[in-house]
Amino acid sequence: MFPLCLLCGLLTMAWPASTAPVGSLEPAQHEELTLLFHGALQLGQALNGVYRATETRLMEARDNLGLYGRALGLLRQEVSHGWDAAQELRASLLEMQTEEDALKLQAEATAQALGEAAQGQQVLRESMQQLEVRLRGAWLGPAHQEFEALKARADKQSHIVWALTGHVQRQRREMAAQQHRLRQIQER
Repeated sequence: MFPLCLLCGLLTMAWPASTAPVGSLEPAQHEELTLLFHGALQLGQALNGVYRATETRLMEARDNLGLYGRALGLLRQEVSHGWDAAQELRASLLEMQTEEDALKLQAEATAQALGEAAQGQQVLRESMQQLEVRLRGAWLGPAHQEFEALKARADKQSHIVWALTGHVQRQRREMAAQQHRLRQIQER
């Protein structure tokens, strides 16, 4: 639109020069008028080219903005997924912490039961030793059977204590492994 207005303006400036009587126009003025029209036409074409180039650039910029907008949308989705994964990781970490606390309480209870069993075994050994001393003094049939029964019971309790000790050690290893995994998760 601007090139057309400019062309009209140039024509109106040239019009008064052409209203002079035909006989008074010199050939040089006709050439100047032709040059002026030719220049106005070239100016219009140049302005039209600038307009089309600007329009093309604006369309490219609009397309680029659309691409940037889509990329930003995808980035937003990725960030949202990252936040969701972080929330899941936090929940998993809390669950593992709860499990670790429960295992720790169970290990403490087992250790306490193992301590009590060890004390019971010690009492049993002492009574077995006392009984053995008495048996040496008097080798009687029923006392010997009682001694063997006590000895078998002591062996059984010793085996139970040994199994409980192994169980507690296994639980401690599991707790150590779980604490190691928790530390790794917390570091991530």
